[in-house]
Amino acid sequence: MESRPGSALLRFGAARQRPADRISWSGDGAVAWLDAPRGHVWSVGAPAAAAGLVLRAAWQLPGQIREFTGPRGTEDLVGRYLPTAGTTGWIFRWTLEEPPPHSGEDRVVALDTTHHTELRDFLAVHSPGHSTGPGSGSVSLWAGIRGEDGRLVACGALSSLRDSGAPLMVSVATDARQRGQGLGAALTTWLTRHAVRRHGFCTLWQLAGNTPAERLYTRLGYRDDDPCVSARLLPDG
Repeated sequence: MESRPGSALLRFGAARQRPADRISWSGDGAVAWLDAPRGHVWSVGAPAAAAGLVLRAAWQLPGQIREFTGPRGTEDLVGRYLPTAGTTGWIFRWTLEEPPPHSGEDRVVALDTTHHTELRDFLAVHSPGHSTGPGSGSVSLWAGIRGEDGRLVACGALSSLRDSGAPLMVSVATDARQRGQGLGAALTTWLTRHAVRRHGFCTLWQLAGNTPAERLYTRLGYRDDDPCVSARLLPDG
């Protein structure tokens, strides 16, 4: 499964680390595994087979499965048997190569715990829906770009995929008043280069339909052969 097209989430998200106590399922060209603390089932493979494993997990562990991620189409198949909500399309992207140089990379600086309040305030204004905030134990590095007045104008972080510890770029944000100047491109280039040099690869989640992000990540060399969908499972009745 790891070598098949569209199985990057398995390759980087689970297969690099196999805890002995991980609960997993397989069959009919799909595999699934449980992130127990979140009650989240991850599945990879053909949509019909992946949906079957999500349903098997939900029926075997009643009340323990609260959400799932699978290949595009899984949500409709699971929804035939269990009520779902909050469906969101994603693309799991990854690269093994350093990106081409960007002229703004020299403006990027690493940030530490003394900057957490500043980062928290910046994200609250310019990216209130950010996935990971300052102080998260999964983050290994925060980075930012400052304007001429010394204030942050862009920031981002390297976190890790929960199951495998693989480097994951998160919470990239740019000052809304200064978008279109290449700040986000400079920051993501720098973070990608840092991750590839240290770990040999970098991963990220891109929201489906985000055309500017899609163009940027493609330009940086990120593969996009893992379209996924996430949804919550609603309690019956």
